[in-house]
Amino acid sequence: MTTRRRTPAPPREDVLAAAMAMIAERGLEQLTMAALGREVGMSSGHLVYYFRSKDELLLQTLEWSEGRLGAERSRLLARPATARERLDAYVELYVPDGHRDPHWTLWLEVWNRSQNAGADARDRQAAIEGAWHRDLVALLAEGVSRGEFRRVDPDRYATRLRALLDGLAIHVAIGLRGTDRPHVLGHVREFLTQTLLTDA
Repeated sequence: MTTRRRTPAPPREDVLAAAMAMIAERGLEQLTMAALGREVGMSSGHLVYYFRSKDELLLQTLEWSEGRLGAERSRLLARPATARERLDAYVELYVPDGHRDPHWTLWLEVWNRSQNAGADARDRQAAIEGAWHRDLVALLAEGVSRGEFRRVDPDRYATRLRALLDGLAIHVAIGLRGTDRPHVLGHVREFLTQTLLTDA
């Protein structure tokens, strides 16, 4: 009797990278378990076995993408530059590249689905947001202590700044007419100058 050879499943990271590439190339609506399975050489049943649901696949893909962004954010914030220069780099990394930016497309979908998500999924989403928030608070506190920024409360200011960034970023990601990346970056720089920089 001939024994069938089993094809090993691709590494988890390869599956998540493929999912992200499909979102970038074809849009989120084309990312199905069957289509992703064909892309990575797995059956949709195997994907469901590993990820349990499409919601879990999307959340893990977002976590993987955020891990890469987090590494880039750490690199930018560790540079020998002024606090304002590093804050500008943080903002530029935060704002989508343009309409249908794949990371933001995925972020919006995961947050939309989170209305019915369980506690574990919501905690994992909060962890993603918390990492961005903590890094921003630390940078603001450093800028205040060095006299580069006004004496704001770093945590409160970070909360308000991220709310502004989220609102404007969504406009860019969905392609709202008249709201592109350069305009948004200009608005944010003007806001930072008016509310954060010390008086000359």
